[in-house]
Amino acid sequence: MTTTLEATLPLRSPVGTPRARLALKAEVPSRGLLDGAWWPRSRDLSRELAALTDVLDSLWGRITHVAVNPEHWPVIPRKVAVSGHAVKVGWFTPEIDPHKLLLLSYGTGRWDLLVIPPETGPEAAARLMAAASEHSGPQLTASALIIADRALHAVSVPDQVRTAETAWESEGGASQVRAAVPSLDSRLIIGM
Repeated sequence: MTTTLEATLPLRSPVGTPRARLALKAEVPSRGLLDGAWWPRSRDLSRELAALTDVLDSLWGRITHVAVNPEHWPVIPRKVAVSGHAVKVGWFTPEIDPHKLLLLSYGTGRWDLLVIPPETGPEAAARLMAAASEHSGPQLTASALIIADRALHAVSVPDQVRTAETAWESEGGASQVRAAVPSLDSRLIIGM
């Protein structure tokens, strides 16, 4: 009698778009200049907006319009196809802070998110997300918040990106990223 064993491979699940990395104020309507922070993974606005609206549509109602400053987005589409609808995208150079995203939901409201540059390191991103989603809200504009964080920590964006090994060695074997991430009781944190 002969037995043949066939190795069964796990089923491949489709790789979806990663969830948006967000920190939002728990209270609506919020106080302050910002309603939270968004840390996109790239400067591809079409792909990033799809992930963002997948999360925000269920929280804030269907997002219908988005406005950005074109300074940090190389390509700005007129419309972005998202789950079941299209989001119209507009750009305004002097009216919108380069580090801010304005979102509109028909009949529901308007929200302003700090856009943390994708190349920002995790420690700086966690600090910025915490500051932008504080209960009382920052009294700084989006760009002023980023400039203040860089000045306070005396690092430039490329200096913030470190390998896990470098972080481990310089921090005595423990990452400080978790300590910098805000607690869940006062903020909604998604995708961190």
